[in-house]
Amino acid sequence: MDKTLIVTNDFPPRPGGIQAFLHNMALRMDPERIVVYASTWKRGAEGAEATAAFDAEQPFTVVRDRTTMLLPTPRVTRQAVRLLREHDCASVWFGAAAPLGLMAPALRRAGARRIVATTHGHEAGWAQLPASRQLLGRIGEGTDTLTYLGEYTRSRIAAALTPEAAGRMVQLPPGVDEKTFHPASGGDRVRARLGLTDRPVVVCVSRLVPRKGQDTLILAMPAILARVPDAVLLVVGGGPYAGQLKKLAAETGVQDSVRFTGPVPWEELPAHYGAGDVFAMPCRTRRGGLDVEGLGIVYLEASATGLPVVAGDSGGAPDAVLDGETGWVVRGGSAEESADRVVTLLQDPGLRRRMGERGREWVEEKWRWDLLAEHLRTLL
Repeated sequence: MDKTLIVTNDFPPRPGGIQAFLHNMALRMDPERIVVYASTWKRGAEGAEATAAFDAEQPFTVVRDRTTMLLPTPRVTRQAVRLLREHDCASVWFGAAAPLGLMAPALRRAGARRIVATTHGHEAGWAQLPASRQLLGRIGEGTDTLTYLGEYTRSRIAAALTPEAAGRMVQLPPGVDEKTFHPASGGDRVRARLGLTDRPVVVCVSRLVPRKGQDTLILAMPAILARVPDAVLLVVGGGPYAGQLKKLAAETGVQDSVRFTGPVPWEELPAHYGAGDVFAMPCRTRRGGLDVEGLGIVYLEASATGLPVVAGDSGGAPDAVLDGETGWVVRGGSAEESADRVVTLLQDPGLRRRMGERGREWVEEKWRWDLLAEHLRTLL
């Protein structure tokens, strides 16, 4: 692989799925062959300390910009060009195509021979608005290839590109560390700590934002409890929707059957998946298609942990489920469908086991990080 400059806003310690995607890919490359140019996580002494500690632990070079949000401004472009030349990089990987991929022509002129830009869910939203659609077309022209997560995002992004640029698109989804997420991840300890050892647990691991569908699960709880009276919903994660979700649980009268963990350190996430009997996140598309699930790596992490999944139908979420084999896809926002599928799984241990085993098998076949990282190295 050519020495590569990774340009990204999405990099730990900033939390999130794209951040984990890029970090896992970077860790599987030759550390002498990559340099990461990333934004600063957050301002202030605490953010600076956390970022510096994280960067010091990495086996590769990380250069932080002073801003918390990289944009393709002249200053940021000059810095990217300087790093490309200073570190003798021949390839560039934009961790998210929009908007940083607009810097591609300048980096090409500076000597980049190969430029790859990865698209996620938000680029599919860009493709629907005239101004951003035009910019996405420019990004497609300036790069050698745009990668996509699945067919949903590919079809929408391709519509904003020239036929030639669309023909150069290549699938590159995020992966799962099957050695970290596995059935013996420590779920029993979490259940015991939370007092849930003898209760059927529906777990949802995600940021608390409206698109993810935690509110749908709360609204489904009365129907679930009518058939599985001791069931509990374990909501794992933090986010701006937390207060409204807690209020909704109280208004629905199910607050005693809903547990909120708040933010959980990354290293404890596998055990929190393992604390569940069923994983559910009935995500939905919002804002006329602008707020959409790109893939839903949480479904695959749950599958790797041996759980059956109940997924929403937003965007590329169905790509992370073998419907009827590793779990089911429901209409996002449908509390009735969500409740029905969850109850069916809670009441049938054999079905849970079969779907969980098939999910684990599928992750090992298709979604391992080592397979996907090798594909990226080829692209670069």
